[in-house]
Amino acid sequence: MIDDISVLIAEDETQLREFMAEYLQLIFKNVHTAADGMEAWRLYERRRPDIILADIHMPRLDGLSLIEKIREHDRRTRIIILSAHSEKEKLLQAIGLQLVKYLIKPVASDTLKTLLLDVVDEIRRENGHLPLGEKCYWNLRTRILTCDGGEVALKPKERKALARLCEHAGQTVSPYDLHNAMYDDDPDREYSYHAVTSTIKRLRAKLPPDTITTLYGSGYLLRKKS
Repeated sequence: MIDDISVLIAEDETQLREFMAEYLQLIFKNVHTAADGMEAWRLYERRRPDIILADIHMPRLDGLSLIEKIREHDRRTRIIILSAHSEKEKLLQAIGLQLVKYLIKPVASDTLKTLLLDVVDEIRRENGHLPLGEKCYWNLRTRILTCDGGEVALKPKERKALARLCEHAGQTVSPYDLHNAMYDDDPDREYSYHAVTSTIKRLRAKLPPDTITTLYGSGYLLRKKS
């Protein structure tokens, strides 16, 4: 379940809006819905969603007008436009609004999911966030571990070891490489396998279960989680 990225669905067709909301709630913890453009604008101002899915035709405020209002001061929110028809004039009008995608309805669930997960990865890279479990993130820029909304205290060697594992998430990191990262301020220090295993043991106690896997004879692997 993705809990660090929020989505707003702006769609005036009730059945479609409810279907999309039900489907996306299987992927995202925070999903908001609006039945028209003005309601979407008010929700945007209040919730500041990371991703917006907006129908191009909506009462009170159409999709393009909604996006134009948002883009007056916000170039970061990812916006995907949905349309029942391929309208060349509307599409040309949307080009300058920095859209992620212009999708023609009906949109296959798998297509939408793939697109949204790509957008989530892009936002996380931009923010420097690496998910390590539910409500647990490592910031690649600040080197801060946050779980359940609070910063987790790490000793200097733990922080350096976790930073190296996160920089190579999904790849095997050897104990020797971890030792070099932990003692980068003391390059002449003699290699100690015990120092590495002790640090990994302490890290595991502070991370969600199964975040760090031991690959015997090779090293350690940190598994990214959504």
